[in-house]
Amino acid sequence: MTVTFEQIVALPKVVLHDHLDGGVRAATVVDLAAQAGHTLPTTDVDALADWFHQQATSGSLEAYIDTFVHTAGVMQTADALRRVAREAVEDLAADGVVYAEERFAPELHQSGGLSLQQAVDAVLEGLRAGEESAAAQGRTIRTGLLVCAMRQSDRADEVAALVLANRDRGVVGFDIAGPESGFPASALGAAFAQLRAARMPVTVHAGEAAGAESVDQAVDVGALRLGHGVRLVDDVHVPDDGGEPRLGRLAHWVRDRRIALEVCPSSNLQTGAATSVATHPVTTLLRLGFAVTVNTDNRLQSRTSLSRELHLLVTEAGWTLDDVRTVTLTAARHAFVHEDERQHLIDRVILPGHAPTGTGRHRA
Repeated sequence: MTVTFEQIVALPKVVLHDHLDGGVRAATVVDLAAQAGHTLPTTDVDALADWFHQQATSGSLEAYIDTFVHTAGVMQTADALRRVAREAVEDLAADGVVYAEERFAPELHQSGGLSLQQAVDAVLEGLRAGEESAAAQGRTIRTGLLVCAMRQSDRADEVAALVLANRDRGVVGFDIAGPESGFPASALGAAFAQLRAARMPVTVHAGEAAGAESVDQAVDVGALRLGHGVRLVDDVHVPDDGGEPRLGRLAHWVRDRRIALEVCPSSNLQTGAATSVATHPVTTLLRLGFAVTVNTDNRLQSRTSLSRELHLLVTEAGWTLDDVRTVTLTAARHAFVHEDERQHLIDRVILPGHAPTGTGRHRA
């Protein structure tokens, strides 16, 4: 059965990996830049959207990250953060997303004098305003906030404390972002120990620009989910004769413990973590029974939406509607909310009569 883009948009969906400063509307970047006196490559909205996409499509995670000079650069006031967060929720809700975990690194938004707490306050206010705006348009969406520490800075302990101070205000977890190579998760062990002792959920960017060893380090520090995680396929050995794939110890561990993979196909193509949607490791990992979720990463840089990501997998990787529902259910089951809230979310994304019918390899 052909799965149309419109069908996917209509499905209730869950996104767990969406960067606030990577999902700004191009028109908003132009508007905020004018207010802040920030110089952009162009002030033509369409041309600027083209620039972000082209610059990010370089095959390098480092070059991809450089585009955030212009998004984070215009998000240095509380008003700007509130606006961007509100618009992000509105855009996700319009795409049929019913639960979203937005993430941002408050340390990147302090050049205008904001404290870390003020940055978090502004984003939380924007998320709530976005929920209210979506509700006024007949769309129900709930959001949580993931707070990131940058791997290349020395502020992880401070950010971990910030996460714990706001855990009852809408912050649902901790993440580390930035360049993987040369900045192992293990170097931030004290921050992760602080979070583990307080029983705070953690996701870690790993297995994108660096190999399986990056995933191994993320598992060591207690990650419940892996941001990207696609290089885990390096620990899956496919015999030359095309026989049954064999999993290494790390791959077994991640699969057996249902550590979820936050896969972002278009972004992975742009940074060189994959070469095409058709051959993207996400399909292999899904078929092998890993806890796969599909996400947007940076909607501006990748010119994408969650519906587009899922439709690409349908049209280019042969996914079925059952596959789409399976990864959606997996995302709901791995949301950083309490079990009763998670069950409510699961009930929302399983439409009557439409529970996934896949084999045990599709368990969430």
